Parts: sequence; structure tokens; C-alpha cells
Amino acid sequence: MQSEAIPVTGKEVGDMIMGHLQDTPSLFGHKVHLPETFFSFDILGIHVNIGLTQHVVMMLLAAFLLLLMAIMLRKRIGMVPRGLANLVEAFVIFIRDEIAKPNMGEHAALRFTPYLCTTFFFILFCNLIGLVPYGASATGNLAVTASLAFVAFLMIQYAGMRTMGVLGYFKHLVPAGVPWWLAPLMVVVELMGVVAKPFALAVRLFANMLAGHAVILSLIGLIFLMGWKITPVSVGFGVFIYCLELFVAFLQAYIFTMLTAVFIGLLAAEAH
Repeated sequence: MQSEAIPVTGKEVGDMIMGHLQDTPSLFGHKVHLPETFFSFDILGIHVNIGLTQHVVMMLLAAFLLLLMAIMLRKRIGMVPRGLANLVEAFVIFIRDEIAKPNMGEHAALRFTPYLCTTFFFILFCNLIGLVPYGASATGNLAVTASLAFVAFLMIQYAGMRTMGVLGYFKHLVPAGVPWWLAPLMVVVELMGVVAKPFALAVRLFANMLAGHAVILSLIGLIFLMGWKITPVSVGFGVFIYCLELFVAFLQAYIFTMLTAVFIGLLAAEAH
């Protein structure tokens, strides 16, 4: 029996891939439709529509799982950790001792470790949910990663102002010893650096998570374009990329958390 390509066009395969990557008001392959509008309003001439989408549901699921994990582990406080509690404790200690303390110092590390742990586990859960059948990776949405980066931006500025004081924070925008006539230019350069840090966080996480899913879907799409004979190759490479994506899910959560700690630590270092 001769293997033939399924009669689909490249555009149809592309639409299939984009349909999986884009945020849509539906779940389970468009089988369950979500309410697109709970309420809407206009503010400053901009129409704002509040509703549910696939990525919003995945974020809510990640938050629910994170809260459920916290409630379950809270009951084991004071007991010898084992199983899930032992695993989570290993991650928390790693974030505190290997990420927060080396980059932020002992005192600041204790203050910001809860935030760093929350960021790490939330991103990790969002990444892993995207690898589950019918799941979707909310971190493959630039709006989601930009929101996470914006929260990191606020925490970085808060840390700087807490460490240096409000006036001291704005003074650090002009490095010591800079001539007065060069000060305005240095302020602009420093402000660009302040904005570039969260921008890099958002784009790095978004691009890495989106790229992995796009590659997997593209490999599967080759079957429909080139026929069933290429199935072993497509599926084999797809499984390899899937395993790689599992590693990337942990790696990107670590990188986002680590860079946030580094950026907070840089302001603490400037204060001294």
C-alpha cells in the first residue's frame, strides 16, 4: 500500500499551528467555548473587554495548583519532609541558598525569597501545563510574560528604593563623577537600562516557550504535508523536542527567577 500525503496545503497546516499557539476563547481543541465577555468598559478612550481565554484558564489552573500545593505542605510544617514536601523543600532551599543569597545578600534574600519562590513555581506550573495534552502554555503569550516582567520590575524598583531611599534611588541614575553637562544623557541611558531589564525577561521567556511548541507542531505538520512514510522521523524528533521542552520548562523558570534576583542584587550592590 503506497503512502500518500494527506491532501492539505501548507496554509492549512500553518493555520493549525497558529490555532494551537494563539490565545483563543475555547478549550480542548475549540470543543468548549469560554465566555468572551464578563463585562466591558471604556477608559481614556480605550475599550476594555474582560473575559476568559485559554491562557487565562491555564494561569488560573497554575495558581490553583500552586495554592493547593501550599495548603497541602503547610500541614507538614514541623514534620520530617518526605515525598512532595521533600521535593518542594529542595527547590525552596536551592532558590534561597543558590539564587537569592549569592546575588542579594543574606538580609535581602530572606525578604525576597517568598517572592522568588512564587515566581519560580508559577512559571514552572504554567510551562508544564502547556506540555499536557489539550493544555496550553500561558508563558507562550507575550502579554503574560510582560505582566510577570512588570511585577518583577516593580519588585526591583521597590528593592532599590528600600535599600537606597527614594532620593538615593533617583541619584543613582547619574553615576558619581559624571560632569554636570553629561548628566541628562546618563539619566536617559540609565532609564533605558531600567526598562530593558524587564523587557529582556518578558521576551526571553515568551520566545523560548513559543519556539518549542512551534517546532513540535511543525514536525507533526510534516506528516500531513509529506505523507505517512515520514511519521517515524517526525514523531521521533517530536518526542525528542518534547523531552527538551520538559527541561526548558524548568530552565526558563530558573532563568527568570535568577535574573530577577540578579537585578535586585545590582541595586543593593550600588547602595554600598
